[in-house]
Amino acid sequence: MASTRPTGLIADKGIELLTFGTPNGHKASILLEELKETYGKEYTFQAISIMENIQKEPWYTKLCPNGRIPVIVDHDRNDFAVFEGLAILAYLTRHYDPEHKFSFTDPDEVSLAEQWMAWQHGGLGPMQGQGNHFYRLAKERIPYATQRYVGETERLFGILDARLADRDYLVGSGRGKYSIADIASFGWANGGYFCGIDVKSFPNVWKWLERINERPAVQKGLSVPAPPRITNKLFLQKLEDDPEAAQKEQELRGHLDRAKEQYNYKYASP
Repeated sequence: MASTRPTGLIADKGIELLTFGTPNGHKASILLEELKETYGKEYTFQAISIMENIQKEPWYTKLCPNGRIPVIVDHDRNDFAVFEGLAILAYLTRHYDPEHKFSFTDPDEVSLAEQWMAWQHGGLGPMQGQGNHFYRLAKERIPYATQRYVGETERLFGILDARLADRDYLVGSGRGKYSIADIASFGWANGGYFCGIDVKSFPNVWKWLERINERPAVQKGLSVPAPPRITNKLFLQKLEDDPEAAQKEQELRGHLDRAKEQYNYKYASP
C-alpha cells in the first residue's frame, strides 16, 4: 500500500503486514486475504524490499529481531508484533478465525496442523531456500551443495506427495480441509521449478497446488505486495515463450544432473 520506502509503521488500527513477495511472505498475505474474504478483516501492508535490506534497519528489527520478513503488527492488540511465518499463521487463526475455517478445534487435528507447519518451517522452506541459491543464484557452481539441497528438496516433495495420495489437503478428517497447514507449504511448492524440481513428477502435489491456486483469496495474497514472478506456471510459460530462458534452464539442469552423477545421488523418499 505504501508507495515510498518504508521508514516505520503507517497504520493505527487493524493488522499491518510488513512483507515481500517470497514464499514466506505469501504465507501471511494469503491467510490475511482469506480472513478478509471470510470475515471482512481488513489489513494494511508495506513492501519491505529485501534487496535494499530494509529488514535490517533499526525500526524494523525492533519488531523482528531476526531481521527477516514477514512481520505483522496487531494495532488492535496493543501494537503486538509477530514474526516468523508459522507463528503468524497460528496467531491470526487464534485471534481472528472464530469459526475455524482455516484452523482446527479437535486436539489431534490441531497437533497434526502444527506438525505439518513445523515440517515446512524446519524442512521444506530451509532446504528449498538453499536449493534455490545453489541451483540458480550462486555465482559459483558448487556440485556438492547443488545436489545436496536440490536432492533433499526432492525428498521433501516426495513426503508431501505421499501425504496427499488419498487426500485433498494435509490435515482434517476424510480427504482433509484447507487450512494453515496447507498455506504454510503452498508458497514453497508453488515455486518448486525455480529450485530445479520437476513438480509435475509429483502428481498429488501438482493437483493440490492447482486446487489451492483456484481460490480467489490465494491469488490476491500472491499479489501482495506485487504480482508474483516465479510461480511454477509462470516459470513454465516463460520457458515456452523465451528461448534464451529455456537455454539457460537447460544449462542449469545439466549442472544438476552432473552433480548428482558425481556424488551418486539416488532419489529416495522418505
